[in-house]
Amino acid sequence: MVAVVTEKIEFSYKKLMEKVKDLFVFQSIESIISWDMETMMPPKAIQLRSQQLALISRITHKMITDPEIGNLLEKIRQHPEHDELDEVQKRNVYLIKKDFDEQTKLPEELVAEIAKQQAITVDVWKKAKVAKDFSIFRPELEKIVDLKKKAAEILMKVKETATPYDALIDSFEPKMTTETITRVFDQLREGLALILKKCGTASKQPDIRSLWRKVPINAQRQVAKALAETVGYDVISKNAGGRIDETEHPFAAGYYDDVRLTTHYYEHNFTSSIFSVLHEAGHAMYEQNLNPEWMYQPVGTACSSGFHESQSRFVENIVGRSRDFWVYFLPKLKEIAGNDLTDIDLDSLVHAINEVRPSKIRIEADEVTYCLHIIIRFDIERDLFAEKIMVKELPEIWNQKYKESLGINVENDSEGVMQDTHWASGLYGYFPSYALGNIYGGQILMAMEKDRPDWRKQLSIGNFRDIKEWLIKNVYSCGNLYDPADLIKKVTGEELNVKPYLNYLSTKYSELYGF
Repeated sequence: MVAVVTEKIEFSYKKLMEKVKDLFVFQSIESIISWDMETMMPPKAIQLRSQQLALISRITHKMITDPEIGNLLEKIRQHPEHDELDEVQKRNVYLIKKDFDEQTKLPEELVAEIAKQQAITVDVWKKAKVAKDFSIFRPELEKIVDLKKKAAEILMKVKETATPYDALIDSFEPKMTTETITRVFDQLREGLALILKKCGTASKQPDIRSLWRKVPINAQRQVAKALAETVGYDVISKNAGGRIDETEHPFAAGYYDDVRLTTHYYEHNFTSSIFSVLHEAGHAMYEQNLNPEWMYQPVGTACSSGFHESQSRFVENIVGRSRDFWVYFLPKLKEIAGNDLTDIDLDSLVHAINEVRPSKIRIEADEVTYCLHIIIRFDIERDLFAEKIMVKELPEIWNQKYKESLGINVENDSEGVMQDTHWASGLYGYFPSYALGNIYGGQILMAMEKDRPDWRKQLSIGNFRDIKEWLIKNVYSCGNLYDPADLIKKVTGEELNVKPYLNYLSTKYSELYGF
């Protein structure tokens, strides 16, 4: 009798996972179509593409909310041997139920309308950004904000969060709240302000003139491939699972065996592509090195957006802006760039790429000021979804906050409120993940240094493999088996803590600036 019962729960679980596999495959199709929209799609195709994405979202929603999934979940959860499922199986059931409960409450029409509006808003954002005219963007932005507010109100009840904005945050950083983020960000803002002040008043300032040398775009494309090879992101071999393309706003997209990244190239700013490639390669390697046994399962996805950002910014900054990395890579850079960079000195370059200077553009910001950009966006999003501010007020509020926090005067909205694609894409609640990722990264670095005390020495001879293997073992392979608060404790032995990140910055920049 017991054997029959066990077979029944195994049968239900197996059937559930088969349905979920189809969903993951279908979502991977959506990812590639979205990638194409940003890289290869002709301009005239936007209306058709918006309809394609709306249809895909509608079908995906139907797949997620299939009543059979609900029936299977109920059978499994009510089964007498439910408690005998292993940790992975229980986590899969929990994650599927969470998604099912949330999606069944969202009307199919709303889901499709959001997908269609996202495509249109992104297209208009691109045009408005070129024209430096927020008035072009505002009507479509208001539409996507209103749609996301409707979704947030519904999800708030399902997720039992304190506010609609908390419901949006939970989609990217499970169980994280506005209250917690506000408290942590206040600590972060205070610590960053102190380091920023010390850097600004230090006598040892960098010479950044070498960073504005003209480097041909074709040479920069070769540098991008060399960077990818150095950190183990394969874009060259016959078995490559990645590729590098060009877009206005760099991103990574894909699933396991097909994870692509994009960058942009500027002839007179060659480091821009260097750090965007490293950043997106960090994202891509996380996706490519999740536990292969968990492919097509909810546990076989990233823990959270914050953890994703921790890995991208770990590769970009903790590794890519370290002196040790450039001991190895500078000769390669000079070889590819030729006569344009032959006279660049190692220590001068390292100081220059780590210059601390308040700027208008988030993706070009230094490590010390970067999180201040994020805190500004978090404050605005929180107030926008609390109905304290309106879309039409965003440019003025944005400019005011940049003046107060960074001492920056924003001259036009393309370098201000329209600089990022996130709001056009409907990604409200995502921005906090960038700063949380930096905090996670500081804690992860502290843990890694205990296990790999010679990581800097190894990096200086081009050995990124040891770092990657440690990350695979301790972060990547855990996938979505834990919520972010639990995973950071498992990896580091402590709760979310801003101090390791601030200590990392203080140590690094005191050496560079001599304070």
